[in-house]
Amino acid sequence: MKDLQILSTFQELPPEPGRPASAPALLFDACHVGVALRAVLFVELVVGVGAMFGAATFFEWVTRLSVLTGAALPATLVWLIAACGLKILIALMGPILQHAAGVVLGALAGLCGCAMLYMAGWQEPVPWLASAFAGALLAALLVLALLWRQRSKAPAQTKARLNELQSRIRPHFLFNTLNSAIALVRAEPAKAEALLEDLSDLFRHALVEQGESVTLADEIALAQRYLAIEHVRFGDRIQVEWSLDAAAAAAKLPPLLLQPLVENAVKHGVEPSASGAQIRISTERRGSRVVIKVINTVPAGQGESGSGLALENVRDRLSLLHDVQCQFSCVLRDGIFQVRIEVPL
Repeated sequence: MKDLQILSTFQELPPEPGRPASAPALLFDACHVGVALRAVLFVELVVGVGAMFGAATFFEWVTRLSVLTGAALPATLVWLIAACGLKILIALMGPILQHAAGVVLGALAGLCGCAMLYMAGWQEPVPWLASAFAGALLAALLVLALLWRQRSKAPAQTKARLNELQSRIRPHFLFNTLNSAIALVRAEPAKAEALLEDLSDLFRHALVEQGESVTLADEIALAQRYLAIEHVRFGDRIQVEWSLDAAAAAAKLPPLLLQPLVENAVKHGVEPSASGAQIRISTERRGSRVVIKVINTVPAGQGESGSGLALENVRDRLSLLHDVQCQFSCVLRDGIFQVRIEVPL
């Protein structure tokens, strides 16, 4: 292997041919079920408080709330649908114009809600101007909330990348990998070269900016390289079984998500056991959902303590990307530890 092949890991990679250096940045994304639910609940809460003004009794408050909900709920849905449908166009705008677009859509949605009151025969003077300003204000608050959520992804991704890089360069992993390669240089040079290539790719993956999400196929490929390195170290002590559904390969995951789970399986399953452990990674498409499982045997008396931070990081980053559309669970039972992830396709 040429030295430059390893050293290239630490060099800045050029952009892919035909790919722009930076994709348009969308400050807020309303195309999530969780976002829609929170927006509806937020607007309904504001309407509920507003209905208290002028309501002398509970029955009168309920009546006013019902009427106002009949206008506010369609207006909220109009804003969500418009913001979602136009997100590609909005992403091409600058940050200030994106904020302005969200506010303008809110004002138009407010007018739509007011039109609902007008058609329902609202007895009082129809508040066209007030509805437009109320819609714009609520939309501005929703945009700020979505923007805060979008920006909160960056620290989680940076933390995950730093954790991944630290795990790749921690002394015992790096030295054991290099010692294994040195031992193979004379007897099996091709195997030593493959080992160093896998190590190089792990460094490359940790250092290169991956973006907001990657495909499940990319994460599987990274986990396979990591396990190939550990198989040289542990030999028959590590037994890996793959059960991969090709139909699930396009599912989106935060970058550097699957590999820490596999690393935990090695650390808490294989390392403490003289006889080794079994690791099973499976993916399965179920309709519009994809289920990912990482299962490993655990020695008697050995828990998964020490993996809590990694699991918490995985849970948080999944929630940031898929919100309420994802599920994450882990359980240790009868010497078997399982992590189960469910994401939309």
